[in-house]
Amino acid sequence: MYVNAGPRLDRLPMSPFHRRIMWLIGIGMFFDGFDIYVASTVLGATLHSGFSTLTQNALFVSLTFLGMMLGSLGTGFLGDRYGRRFTYQANLAIFGLASLGAALAPNMTVLIACRFVMGLGLGAENVVGYSTLAEFVPPSKRGKLQGLMAVFVVTGLPIAGLIGLSLIPWLGWRAMFVVGGIGALGVWYARKSLPESPRWLESVGRHDDAEAIMTRIEADVTRSRGGEALPPPVIAKVSNATPMSFGSLFSGAMLPRMIVGCVTLVVINTLLYGFVTWLPTFFVHQGMSIAKSFGFALVMSIGAPIGSGIGALTADTWGRKPTIIGASLAAIVFGAIYPFVSSAVWLPVIGLLLTIPIYVLVALLFAVYVPELFPTSVRLRASGICNTLGRGATIVTPFIVVALYARHGIVGVLAMMIGLLAIQIVFVAWLGVEPTGARLEDLQPDAPDTNDAHELDRAHASPLK
Repeated sequence: MYVNAGPRLDRLPMSPFHRRIMWLIGIGMFFDGFDIYVASTVLGATLHSGFSTLTQNALFVSLTFLGMMLGSLGTGFLGDRYGRRFTYQANLAIFGLASLGAALAPNMTVLIACRFVMGLGLGAENVVGYSTLAEFVPPSKRGKLQGLMAVFVVTGLPIAGLIGLSLIPWLGWRAMFVVGGIGALGVWYARKSLPESPRWLESVGRHDDAEAIMTRIEADVTRSRGGEALPPPVIAKVSNATPMSFGSLFSGAMLPRMIVGCVTLVVINTLLYGFVTWLPTFFVHQGMSIAKSFGFALVMSIGAPIGSGIGALTADTWGRKPTIIGASLAAIVFGAIYPFVSSAVWLPVIGLLLTIPIYVLVALLFAVYVPELFPTSVRLRASGICNTLGRGATIVTPFIVVALYARHGIVGVLAMMIGLLAIQIVFVAWLGVEPTGARLEDLQPDAPDTNDAHELDRAHASPLK
């Protein structure tokens, strides 16, 4: 029995069903971003009050990233084994409960332990959120909706700062963890209504379950269209082919995709945590006051939602590879100019122009491109491995940045960034595939050619065969 979940989902017009899924996943991604950026407000308060030391703060940050790295890896295997719905609910529950535990921590040691557990949930959400949405939305809108997920995440940066300024002086730093925990558990409850991915169900042979959910989704979309009949699915590939094994990710046609996914996520994580998050420190070391340095950094942080929005709005029109390569080139140009700007007027402007293409890459790489590279049966495992290596890079990045800055100043740091961007351009242009507008099933390495697709159309003219 062929459920043909992929073609049936891809032919659905945009509807309230798709927007509901986007918002429920997106709000969870927002709290993911919110909690990543909470550290910058919380740690200052714990240090000022004597609750923590600088060494403990450093351990807090390091174990956050270690938890995120392990969460990225673990959720990949759990998501492909037990399903998307199980993993995105489990990671929110873990994160939400650990956040509330952090709010009650009696000392910094307990807070650090809670933060590590929170990191497990944060790393998992980043993998499963993007991949789950990719399996529901039609190809023509996939880039836009996936990119909007990145906008949800980066919006957590200014929101965390604003809430911190409002709550911490009044209620203390513990209130930040209460906000994050209650928010995550609220989304967990709301997400109980989300269906399992029919694509995943079919990939593991659960055809009856996949058909039942597909029937409900089609009925939902039909009702939202006032009973208007849905267009017939175009069967371009038999979607219940034998699932790929984990070992196949490292051989044949899948190996170049794994290389591209790992390289791009290592590069973008290094840009974020080796440059963007160090901006206030760089400014202070260049002789600015703390207030002025944070003001400059705030101006440049505006580039985060702008860049992510540009990535979301252009991914389906400009194409994935051209946008990734173009944004990388723009970051190289402004990165080469930035160290030589001394004007108090032009420095934040050039910094903003540098930040925007970096966050175009954030939207394209985290949210859109990497989840599209892999077949449904191994999508979460492959994305999890790429994210694990990317998160792992953040563990060593601070030491490299400090050494380069001490020896060569900001020029040395940006030279490393430019070199990584150049490497990214080469690998994406050389090994990357172009998934814009293509069905996920057609992106599999063993996808049939056009003549084969027409034969399948004639053989499987109805959703079930």
